[in-house]
Amino acid sequence: MSERFFVTGTDTGIGKTTVSALLCAALDAIYWKPIQTGSREGTDRNTVMRLAELPANRTIPENYLFAPPVSPHLAAERAGVCIDLRKIQAPHLPKSENLIAEGAGGVLVPVNRTQLMVDLMRRLKFPVLLVARTALGTINHTLISLAALRAARLSVRGVILCGKPNADNRRAIERYGEVAVLGAVPLLARIDRVSLLRVFQRNFDRKAFAR
Repeated sequence: MSERFFVTGTDTGIGKTTVSALLCAALDAIYWKPIQTGSREGTDRNTVMRLAELPANRTIPENYLFAPPVSPHLAAERAGVCIDLRKIQAPHLPKSENLIAEGAGGVLVPVNRTQLMVDLMRRLKFPVLLVARTALGTINHTLISLAALRAARLSVRGVILCGKPNADNRRAIERYGEVAVLGAVPLLARIDRVSLLRVFQRNFDRKAFAR
């Protein structure tokens, strides 16, 4: 049975793209980032292709692509357009194909004057994977993000932690967030397909990604 996941985070620069590349490699999944900002510094699609060694035909082009590295709503305003979530449709893929969709920024990042990233998640209806830091402040940020996802009646599959291992923070997130931490990505000296697959094998609950 194929899986569809939406990868979001507690903040920008949290490790969503690395996690997305890891999951694409481990699950042989197709990658899709519907809304991309900051393209003048490179796109996350190209990063995932490089890290996971995905060919272009295992990725889906962005629906909206903006050069400035700012919030989607602001990038769109500067480009003179409005992001219309009605134009973002879940890709039609064979039932055997897995898909990893990556959001832009965090759960409550604005995408237009009235809608947030969580509204895109509601539209797509994929199970959500929340990426969080392991460092100080992560408990508060993760619990707030979980509350927003649940208020939107989204299915949260679990949390993935990125950074130096912190057992206390991990236990607190699981206890107070009433959520499973499904995996952890440590600090890596080198990030490539081989190292990402090794992390998945060692640090992830593989059963959670094969339902």
